[in-house]
Amino acid sequence: MSHESNGYPPGDNYLNRTKGFLSWITTLDHKRIGMMYLGSVLFFFLIGGAFAIALRTELLTPKDSVQMPQQYDAKGNPASFPKKFLFEKDTYNKLFTLHGAIMVFLVIIPSIPASLGNFVLPIMLGAKDVAFPRLNLWSYYLYIIGTVCFLITLAVGQLDTGWTFYTPYSSSSANSNTNVIMATMGAFILGFSSIFTGINFLVTIHTMRPAGMTWFRMPLLLWALYATSVIQVLATPVLGITLLMLIVERALQIGIFDPALGGDPVLFQHFFWFYSHPAVYIMIVPGMGVASELISTFSRKTIFGYRQIALSSVGLALIGFLVWGHHLFTSTQSDIANMIFSFLTFFVAIPSAIKVFNWLATLYKGSISFETPMLYGLSFIVIFTIGGLTGLFHATLSTSIPLHDTYFVVAHFHYVMMGSALIAFIGGIFYWWPKMTGKMYNDLLGRIAAVIIFIGFNGTFFPQFVMGSKGMPRRYYNYYAEYQPYHKASTYSSYFMACGFVLAGFTLVQSLVRGRKAPPNPWGGATLEWQTTSPPPTENFYHTPVIDDIPYNYERQTYLGPDKGWKDEHFAHEWDDIVAHQDGLSSTPNGNNNKH
Repeated sequence: MSHESNGYPPGDNYLNRTKGFLSWITTLDHKRIGMMYLGSVLFFFLIGGAFAIALRTELLTPKDSVQMPQQYDAKGNPASFPKKFLFEKDTYNKLFTLHGAIMVFLVIIPSIPASLGNFVLPIMLGAKDVAFPRLNLWSYYLYIIGTVCFLITLAVGQLDTGWTFYTPYSSSSANSNTNVIMATMGAFILGFSSIFTGINFLVTIHTMRPAGMTWFRMPLLLWALYATSVIQVLATPVLGITLLMLIVERALQIGIFDPALGGDPVLFQHFFWFYSHPAVYIMIVPGMGVASELISTFSRKTIFGYRQIALSSVGLALIGFLVWGHHLFTSTQSDIANMIFSFLTFFVAIPSAIKVFNWLATLYKGSISFETPMLYGLSFIVIFTIGGLTGLFHATLSTSIPLHDTYFVVAHFHYVMMGSALIAFIGGIFYWWPKMTGKMYNDLLGRIAAVIIFIGFNGTFFPQFVMGSKGMPRRYYNYYAEYQPYHKASTYSSYFMACGFVLAGFTLVQSLVRGRKAPPNPWGGATLEWQTTSPPPTENFYHTPVIDDIPYNYERQTYLGPDKGWKDEHFAHEWDDIVAHQDGLSSTPNGNNNKH
């Protein structure tokens, strides 16, 4: 490794280079844009999570209804239930629709790529910024405009079509008199935000790698973000055009998807799932990249099967475009098409299994430590494995059709989307929090929160596999009394999980007030973001990094204690300068440090 020295004021970093609200909303610094994304995503996670808790509370009890037969308790005695618990069925429809739309479009899709990815991608690559900083800021502005559309929907008219906007329910005001146009406009705009981010990441990775950063020296998170960006750029326009056609049909009554106007509702499903199944990989592949970083760092072991994990991310991105038809097994799709899509769907298991196998092989004989980020990394492996294996039931025609539209689908979806993607997102926040803020958090509180979330999550969604396999339909406001024990277990566990999220949030916020100063490399990470100060300077590095070694080499690291963290001998020439800047000291030519 060689370096060139640059003169930056000691103690300077991206947080204190400029100050004030205007300096943030007009910033071109990828780190500040990433932090603004992070704050926005966490805000909407709070709203979407509150809706989920309200839904689960409503489902604590079945209701008496003229549509339901006489209900009986567990002893076989006639039982009566309230006509409603918290709110009416129409409110329930709106809440689960908004919960799904907010969580998918405003939280999970932008969570890792736009927030964590924006922050760490250029630093892990060794670049000063993304290729198009202004486009990056416009991407965030579009995200905000899209969220405003959803907030207007929330305040005026709301939405009850389900987050999938299925036609003809969404395409006619006679079927749904809610604010469908504003919500779909919001999703349309958010799609452009996602495309801009994807373009920026692709060009950055292709053109801004420093000397020595070859493709197979890139950290695995960058491979994951690269594969995700390919999906964003190629698939998102299909959803955008589809939603635009839906708006035109609803506003102008031009028959496209509505059979009453001569349209085809199944065509909408084909268009929607051509994007939305690859969108599953927009959500989960970045989580896999974060898991690779966590497993390797806290096992203190070079990742097993680096190239296989890297290429499996690309494989998932490509295969994801070929399997949308498994969402239409119960539509008018032909038997031949069903068999082909069923066959193709099994191929998804191959790159997924490669990743899980290599993570487990990395753990084998590793020097494992159980800091907070690692607990989320291990949770990810367990939950993703369950979510992935239950996906095989949906690939198989003989099991997919009877399980269609049951709670089994809800459980599988949440094991992959929430239990995997969001758990990885939170693990990533705890992993890079010292780098982002320059503060260490209380690791004991962080670990307790991680355990609570893991137990609460499985308690919430595993019973849904059971009641789904017994026939409990999803999205229903009311249900037979025989399903009540499963709903109760799920609801009470969701409260427990919510406590874990609250504790995790408290741990991070407390660190901003009382946390000790973070060293440059508190975890012993071997990628480039740990070879600069915490928090980094605006330009990311005080010396231009030149790479001539493989990633994930932990043999060259020395632990200096909790206050100084880990020192990488490969970057020894820069170490004293990094520490001097970190401590607000100026480095003199003879190597002595003076207080700034």
